[in-house]
Amino acid sequence: MNKNIHREITPLSQDDSFLVFDRVKKHFDFPIHFHPEYELNFIWNGKGVRRVVGDSMEEIENIELVLVGPNLEHGWETYNCKSNKIYEITIQFHNDLFDEKLLSRRIFKSIKEMLQRSNRGILFSQKISKDLKTRIMALSKIDSMDYFMELLSILQDLATSRNQRQLSTYSSSINDVFENSDRIKMVYDFIHQNFERKITLAEISELVNMSPGTFNRFIKKRTGRTFIEYTNETRISYASRWLIESNMNVSEISYKCGFNNIANFNRIFKKIKKCTPSEFKEKFEGIKKVL
Repeated sequence: MNKNIHREITPLSQDDSFLVFDRVKKHFDFPIHFHPEYELNFIWNGKGVRRVVGDSMEEIENIELVLVGPNLEHGWETYNCKSNKIYEITIQFHNDLFDEKLLSRRIFKSIKEMLQRSNRGILFSQKISKDLKTRIMALSKIDSMDYFMELLSILQDLATSRNQRQLSTYSSSINDVFENSDRIKMVYDFIHQNFERKITLAEISELVNMSPGTFNRFIKKRTGRTFIEYTNETRISYASRWLIESNMNVSEISYKCGFNNIANFNRIFKKIKKCTPSEFKEKFEGIKKVL
């Protein structure tokens, strides 16, 4: 796996269904990454931005809408964009939100086929992107079941739209080595369920029946990170979510994320996010909603 590609740990828990990230930005600074969730990304006023999906790299038009399948590396870069007011709305949902039994029903045929094609990334036409603009920009203002129904309706409209184009010449299976490991899944679930407390290397090594040294080599090979780095990235992912969504202060979030002192939390947060927690909270413009 390319060491420059970042395996993103999204803040979606197993009990969540969707993440809606609605913001206005001046530039893109998140590295090329992949994750097991589906991602629908809408950009408006972004002419000149460069999109990277798999081995596809293109400068985009003013408006675009892309669906990226699980574990396909992707990202957007400022590149030649001159706008200082780029609208970006990102919707992420679990790869098992629509299970096989549901997708096997005739009424879901178009959506099922679209989700399968998204393993190489799908760029939708300018026409459907413009037609759906108002509805997509309203998504972050909708709650609960109404949101689910509207997202389902949007996915159906996309699935039946014309002039879709697959972007990458290869599929997301290149990164499936991360997901297709029962031990990695066990580690992933355990860290997400216990990150609020101290997790020792000995404890998690015993969970997967390995010695501490063997386990550290195993997780480094699979994720590109040591156990401590991987655990801290999970904690900072949740911290970022709480900084935006909750009324908790930095100190409260620090302890809730499993850090035993705020100085250590600030140091690790800045190392991962390239800014302090306070700066992150202050500079963030937009809405983040998890349903």
